[in-house]
Amino acid sequence: MQPTELLQLGVALVVIVLILFLLRRAAARSKAKGATSARERLGVEAEAKPQRVRKRPRKHYGKPGDEPDEPDEPDEPDEDAEADEPGPFDDSPEPVSSDAEARDAYKAGLAKTRGGFVAKLGKLFGKKKIDAATVDELEEVLFTADIGPRAADRIFQSVKKGLSKSDLEDADKIWKQIRRTSREILAVDAPALDLTKHTPFVLLVLGVNGVGKTTTIGKLADKWSKEGKKVLLAAGDTFRAAATEQLEEWGKRADVPVVKGKPNGDPSSVIFDAVKRGVDEKFDIVICDTAGRLHSNAGLMDELKKVRRVMEKAMPGSPHEVWMVLDATTGQNAISQAKTFKSDMEITGIVLTKLDGSAKGGVVLGIADELKVPVRFVGVGEKAGDLRPFDAAAFVEALYADGSPSA
Repeated sequence: MQPTELLQLGVALVVIVLILFLLRRAAARSKAKGATSARERLGVEAEAKPQRVRKRPRKHYGKPGDEPDEPDEPDEPDEDAEADEPGPFDDSPEPVSSDAEARDAYKAGLAKTRGGFVAKLGKLFGKKKIDAATVDELEEVLFTADIGPRAADRIFQSVKKGLSKSDLEDADKIWKQIRRTSREILAVDAPALDLTKHTPFVLLVLGVNGVGKTTTIGKLADKWSKEGKKVLLAAGDTFRAAATEQLEEWGKRADVPVVKGKPNGDPSSVIFDAVKRGVDEKFDIVICDTAGRLHSNAGLMDELKKVRRVMEKAMPGSPHEVWMVLDATTGQNAISQAKTFKSDMEITGIVLTKLDGSAKGGVVLGIADELKVPVRFVGVGEKAGDLRPFDAAAFVEALYADGSPSA
């Protein structure tokens, strides 16, 4: 064949191969389009790429003795996702109170408080997008709550400075940080209450008028008497009308004796006689009531100091504990009362009453933070059994219950 014919034949072969390639490609496109169109005509959506769900370990809130939930399978690493920069946030599991009864009692007693500033926090973190403005609003909510300015600032700073930028976009992590800091505030460095350390164990109870001081003493007597303790009461509130009668009524309920004096008599004399009787008759506990007094009245505060001196004479080293009773409904005013009392008297414990009737239960945080004094008991109802030993873990758990999305 001539060179010209060979060239023409080669060109023809190239054209044929090119045409075949284009036809095959067109057929593949047509097939793919036809399959998609068929799905659309039948109303079937294309299968979406399965999304990886970030699982969180489930917490066990059952009663003691229940089997814990099975742990979730660990997440598989997502190679396509960019790794977040590690922040200071501690993702360790939160402590859960083992006392389910205490947790339920606190939850009922703190219902009004959760409807206050806790509900505002829930609304704030319920936004679809949490940004810098949300953090500013958090500061406003905390500082307008009745938890005291120091406690409010401590919680706010722990969120603002203690979480990374990515953590601040996660409502659950913010809630967890708030709960953790609240527990730290309540973890006052104080020895546990030991009623057997002295015989008798002498407890002096004080507070302003109307906080529920005498009722609290009656409930404590009822509790400890039922636990097998030999309890004696001292009716040191000789000025308030019917105060002695009220304490006597509680004494009858708890089946414990009451030492009393004459109306408008010297309270120091009554308390001296009670402590002396407690020593002589080997009582386990002596609880001394005092007259309610305004924290701003210097004369009444001096009289309270006299009571302490007299108790020391009746039993060296007594009183072994001095508890102040505060009314939760007064909010931050309770903190002011306690600070003034503490400046004149050594206070070793706080009893917070009327927690169930107030939306200001968060004041416990302010009291613990300002005074560095442990909360010993809280009143969550009117019954004698509603005066409960304070459990910080159960309290925090109940305070912020239903607040976070994962609650």
